[in-house]
Amino acid sequence: MVDAWRQTAARAAPFCIMKPETSFVASSNSAPPNSRSNLSTADAASASPVSGWRSDLNWAALTSKLSPSASLIHTSYENYACECMPEFYEFPPSNHALIDQPSGMCLPHLFLGWEMSWPRPSENGHLNETCDQAFQDLITEESSADFESWLVDPTNPSLNLPSKVLFPAVASDVVAAVNFAKEHGLEISVKNSGHSYQGASSKKDTLLLNMNRYTRYARTGITDCDASVLDIEVAEDLNNQPCLLSLAKNKSSLIRVDKVFRAVIAANQEAANQEEGYKYHLVGGAAGTVSPMGWTWQGGLAGTTGGRLYGFGVDQVVQLEMVLPNGFHAKFGPTEWGDASAEGFTVPRTKVVPGINGAGRFVLKTLILISTTCGLHSQRGWGNVGSSNISTSAVHDYLLFVPYAFNLPPTATEECSAIDPQFAEFKAKYISAPSLLNVTKEHSLACSSPDLSFVLVCFGEEDVMQAWTNFLDLNNLTDHLGCLQKVGGEGEYEFAGIVHSSKNWAEQMMVVPSDRFPGKVPDQPLPSPMGLEFARVLVPQSWLDESEEKIKTVLENAAGGEPPYYAFGGATASGSDQANALSQAHRNAALMVALIVTADERQTFGASVPKHFGFGESVPQNV
Repeated sequence: MVDAWRQTAARAAPFCIMKPETSFVASSNSAPPNSRSNLSTADAASASPVSGWRSDLNWAALTSKLSPSASLIHTSYENYACECMPEFYEFPPSNHALIDQPSGMCLPHLFLGWEMSWPRPSENGHLNETCDQAFQDLITEESSADFESWLVDPTNPSLNLPSKVLFPAVASDVVAAVNFAKEHGLEISVKNSGHSYQGASSKKDTLLLNMNRYTRYARTGITDCDASVLDIEVAEDLNNQPCLLSLAKNKSSLIRVDKVFRAVIAANQEAANQEEGYKYHLVGGAAGTVSPMGWTWQGGLAGTTGGRLYGFGVDQVVQLEMVLPNGFHAKFGPTEWGDASAEGFTVPRTKVVPGINGAGRFVLKTLILISTTCGLHSQRGWGNVGSSNISTSAVHDYLLFVPYAFNLPPTATEECSAIDPQFAEFKAKYISAPSLLNVTKEHSLACSSPDLSFVLVCFGEEDVMQAWTNFLDLNNLTDHLGCLQKVGGEGEYEFAGIVHSSKNWAEQMMVVPSDRFPGKVPDQPLPSPMGLEFARVLVPQSWLDESEEKIKTVLENAAGGEPPYYAFGGATASGSDQANALSQAHRNAALMVALIVTADERQTFGASVPKHFGFGESVPQNV
């Protein structure tokens, strides 16, 4: 199988040489960015009906309602083969390249272009195939000799690619698309950055809304909220609602969300140049190619940006602007809230969430809330359209960035590598069981870590080096003190062999320059033919607290040495506005661990998962 997919680029070459330029169904006044089409705008707009999926529809009626910067294109397998497949043979490949391809069809794993990430031809979504067959096709070296031909067959019924892609530029473009889809009974799929590991941003026989060229708002800067407005009521148009809610949560600034990392870096650097020092701290993810929207709607783990101090990504959102399934362009956010500190919460409890559109205020009774600052997740029954939104998120006051790295290349040593298990144990205890190291809860909550074995990221006051020294002393490893080093924050540090003075995670990741994508935060994990055969499991803090042996069980059984994701505890539990749909499993978790789920590699720890949640010997069928 490995050899088969590596040969796919060569087999796909005839399509790339012979295929016509991307067929532009329309662009109301101008060709879309990166267009190589020879069609004039007038020719494209008059090409109705067009070839391909649902050629019976008057697509020109849709394009006539689009803004000048929007574009609607007809796509096919050939676009996927010629624009997306080659990137998987780059070393290293990058999602930055996949996101910006003209057709907007690329996905982070090559096989996501087929239903169930399985290229074997099937007319019914693989209902007649077994898991053993999938394992043989995708995992083992005994894959079918036909595998390569499946990958390059443009008529393969398992292909799961959209045939029409719309690049909206403003909200009215999304409204036009939703109304057109309603009128003609079409399904809509939505892609932000396309970083869904499940391929949720791609579906055959749908109109795909690719938000990559939507108007950028974050670049206009951060709004500082004036505390003098606290006694003012929420305006009828909700224009002052984000600042009022942010101030009620002791957060003094706002940003409209899209390319947020670079916007906050620019604002901090501008403040530093004016001798104000760094002012802002953003709660975000670790990867530069995961969109804030997709990250937030999955909960938003902040293992590198202080999530244990400030909560999940959904806890940062104060207002949403979105297009609803009925075609309404609306914005909404909490307008009434109350103190919840007596109940152990650190943010107010949301009471009322109205929306507003051109017809005035309304209440969405089917609204699902997932936030402390009332990050509004989605609405029941409206599918992926909820992703076509702009959110306004709170920005925190700057906290000192204190990252640590263990045995960091290129200065890694065999002596330090020999105590990798001991560092894993230290990190687990510092974050999830600090009392075992005589570390205070406050110092522990200052630190977190993504699923990178050598990283521990802290903000504000912590005592990592003191705890590390004590841990080594207890384990007779005092000569390994230098294996853990501070690599950022105030002053200058060496990171990956480069001297720098990074003051936040995004700056830290940009220390090592990228020849292909200069000025962009690196992405992770990198594109690959297929995703890892792991299941992510939330481990409850209550189960971990039962004994010290529980931590060892977690570390010994994590799949393939994959380190746990430590972004839970503290504000992830207390930062809820009590009007949200994020599961209590998230709120009450200690960590997230990866488990191998293939039939012949089930592990003892995997079998213990039902006990984590008090299910007994097995998970109930309704869970």
